[in-house]
Amino acid sequence: MPCYSIDGVVPVVDPTAHVHPSAVLIGDVTVGPGCYIGPCASLRGDFGRITMLAGANVQDSCVVHSFPNREVLIEENGHIGHGAVLHGCTVRRDALVGMNAVVMDDAEIGAESIVAACAFVPSGTRLPDRSLAVGAPARLLRTLSDGDVARKREGTEVYHALAQRCLHTLREVQPLAAPPADRPPLNLPDLRPLTAAKR
Repeated sequence: MPCYSIDGVVPVVDPTAHVHPSAVLIGDVTVGPGCYIGPCASLRGDFGRITMLAGANVQDSCVVHSFPNREVLIEENGHIGHGAVLHGCTVRRDALVGMNAVVMDDAEIGAESIVAACAFVPSGTRLPDRSLAVGAPARLLRTLSDGDVARKREGTEVYHALAQRCLHTLREVQPLAAPPADRPPLNLPDLRPLTAAKR
């Protein structure tokens, strides 16, 4: 993976975490146990600290950054969807930030909450625990049920497993010219999409 020190500060990656080779880590970044960082994610700890606690994931093409003397904190099992942008904010344990959402400086996403895809969470916003926030600017739509939280956690656990799958089986290869006749399908659990949480 492209990994860079700045001002003598070197990123830290726990050996049980997976950081995709195309992701970029710069400076004051700490990636905790069992974390997953997807392809083309950029975690720039060149101004403020970035900390991912155990089991958190930052998916493909996400950008994580901050102002000087601020920290981005993603607590245990924080789940950051494809293309999301986090800037100087806090994502509490078991919260999910949806695809292409933006969470701005000094915002705090409460534990076990969901920020919907494409939502914009303005600076200083405080979402309570178990919130479902939607829109731009984000507004509280409702409180999540136990079932909603359980379904969200299923998706996060898939990323726990993906981190381990990648550590054990992900290898750079040359593509085949044609699929072999005995090509096996991926053997994965049957997951419900998060849209099931709305029903």
